[in-house]
Amino acid sequence: MPPPQVTVAIPTLAADSKLADCVRSLAAQTRQDFDVIIIDNSGKRLARQTLGACENLHFIENDTNVGFGVAINQACSHSQSPYLATLNDDAVAAPQWLEALISTIESQPGIGMCASQVRLMDTEQLDSAGMLICADGSSKQRGHRAQPSAYRQSEEVLLPSGSAALYRREMLEAIGGFDEDFFLYCEDTDLGLRARWAGWKCWYAPNAVVYHHYSHTAGRATPLKAYYVERNRLFLLVKNFPVSNLITAPLVSIARYAWHAINLLQGKGAAARFREDSNDSLIALVFRAHWSLISNWTPLLRKRRAISATARITPTEFRDLLRAHAISAREVAEL
Repeated sequence: MPPPQVTVAIPTLAADSKLADCVRSLAAQTRQDFDVIIIDNSGKRLARQTLGACENLHFIENDTNVGFGVAINQACSHSQSPYLATLNDDAVAAPQWLEALISTIESQPGIGMCASQVRLMDTEQLDSAGMLICADGSSKQRGHRAQPSAYRQSEEVLLPSGSAALYRREMLEAIGGFDEDFFLYCEDTDLGLRARWAGWKCWYAPNAVVYHHYSHTAGRATPLKAYYVERNRLFLLVKNFPVSNLITAPLVSIARYAWHAINLLQGKGAAARFREDSNDSLIALVFRAHWSLISNWTPLLRKRRAISATARITPTEFRDLLRAHAISAREVAEL
């Protein structure tokens, strides 16, 4: 029997009722030539208890939380499908989700990844329609909080959000899969940028609709999230950005920090949400993230050289991609 056309990989930590809703939404897909791998990071085998035995449903049960990137790589290694879909455990896929993604990725051989139209659960607003990148390596959702009607067009985007994406196996194997050192956050941006260096395109599929409970697993603005988002944007910056962009990135970071401070005084934006949810110091988290960058400098440079050695586009072409799909430091701070 040939392998399924798609393997849907769902990492889970909470393995609660939202995971059950997610899996039920897959049972209603208009295409059924797929299997599902649940990567249970709870360390307690909670997913199997929540879901029980289902046809085409497989489990990988880790003793600890290994993170998003490791989980997806595990699913890929346990699969032979030509396409790998990633789906958050707090997302519910509309019936045509997989059909729309597969149709889009098969429309051009150069498309290595597809972005879904991810909507915020119980609202009429978007979570993401692909991803945007700031000049300091920060990445944010394209169209976040906008109306879905404003993003009806199927078009090229920079890269997908890993919350609901489709990847070509050929591409994943060529670039080495997700970087497992990221643990949480920005690993989808790093993978997408490496894929871009390797000459692959990303396409947005507006009919591939998913409803998402935003930051259900790691919290809205926790110290855990703040640290890994800051640390990992530094990691992907050093790995992926051309030298000229690296030179100007610190200035953009300073501007972003300034806008965070202004928004904090006005009680809005990510910094204000963090203050509402946590007593931790944002400044301390930023210093900790930069110290991790220094501590990991040698392996990051090694990875940078490996990306450069296999690049299919020039630094100028990569810079053009960054400019075409850019978000400003002010916008990053306000989201």
